[in-house]
Amino acid sequence: MDLVLSALERLVGFNTVSKHSNAALMDYVETFCRERGATIQRLPATPAEPNTEGQSGLIARFGPDEAGGILLSGHSDVVPTDGQKWHYPAFTLTRKDSRLYGRGTTDMKGFLACMLAAGDIASRSKLTKPLTLVFSYDEEIGCVGMQAMKSKLSNLLRQPRLCLVGEPTGMQVALGHKGKTALQAQCTGQAAHSALAPNFVNALHLAGDFITAIRKLQNWFKENGAQDSAYTIPYTTLHIGKLNGGTALNIVPDSATLDLEYRYLPDDGEDAIFSRLSKLAEETSKPFKTQWTEAAITLTRGNSYSGFSLAPTADTVQLALNLSGQNTTTKVDFGTEAGILTELNIPTIVCGPGSMAHQGHKPDEYIELEQLQSCMIMLNRVVESLT
Repeated sequence: MDLVLSALERLVGFNTVSKHSNAALMDYVETFCRERGATIQRLPATPAEPNTEGQSGLIARFGPDEAGGILLSGHSDVVPTDGQKWHYPAFTLTRKDSRLYGRGTTDMKGFLACMLAAGDIASRSKLTKPLTLVFSYDEEIGCVGMQAMKSKLSNLLRQPRLCLVGEPTGMQVALGHKGKTALQAQCTGQAAHSALAPNFVNALHLAGDFITAIRKLQNWFKENGAQDSAYTIPYTTLHIGKLNGGTALNIVPDSATLDLEYRYLPDDGEDAIFSRLSKLAEETSKPFKTQWTEAAITLTRGNSYSGFSLAPTADTVQLALNLSGQNTTTKVDFGTEAGILTELNIPTIVCGPGSMAHQGHKPDEYIELEQLQSCMIMLNRVVESLT
């Protein structure tokens, strides 16, 4: 645990909010693993990726270069502290009794520190199968880094037997999460003097009617859509996060923009949901076209990531339960990089220290020492299983 705590102190000290470079953190990780004999592959972000200057992912392999090992995966970035009231310095690890405070302690540098400690143990063990560590970037803005790394990972990971993504689950074994797609709805109306407002199409009216239609569709999914009781909210969700429009009170708005997302169950289908929303946009704008033919609501897909679901009867589930010391499974409501890794045909589960509901993304983020200890018990078993 001394190594876990010293590593966590270093990791928290790097301000890796997604808009910042993670280069210093990755330099530390690379040096740590290289000094212990790992084979290192740095995966720099490409110039085509927006706002990623200096960002990179990293793969560290301990043991033989062959299939059948175990993969540990975590992201290096953290969410911002802007607008939050902290009582402890966000980028300095502070210990108070059994709690360790600092941005990322739960999400998810606590697990990264445990990954490094597992690498240290692996470096002093006679491994017959590899332990591979994958560190990604820009997970907090939609799993962007892992999606960019995906094409390279398929040739570098050597088909592990199991992947553990260490997002905070309270050390419960999670076998699934929903997929997510972000959308932008552009509502087009007519600019005019507000004294003549009834004679023109107000883009905010288009947006308001579309919001009402989306809320009705949400109720449809609640009552008629796919259901999975393993989730806190057991159905596909539609969420509107932002509405922008208008320039002055005395001008009829000719433009309004809605930012929305859907987090979906696989049985509802990502494409099917987009088609329903596209039809809804067309139906909402139709009455306005009788007044002005160019009135429209145009949808544009943004960032998305896949959900994943592992059958409880899969052999790797029992392996994960044995390694974690758990006897039940769960699913998580938040998204992770597990969906992307699953697309590479890697059996993947989510299991890590801390609680997303109680500590993740909050001011005075912390992790309990006991959670890190439980994680290291699991990772010790992981290394033992590879000898």
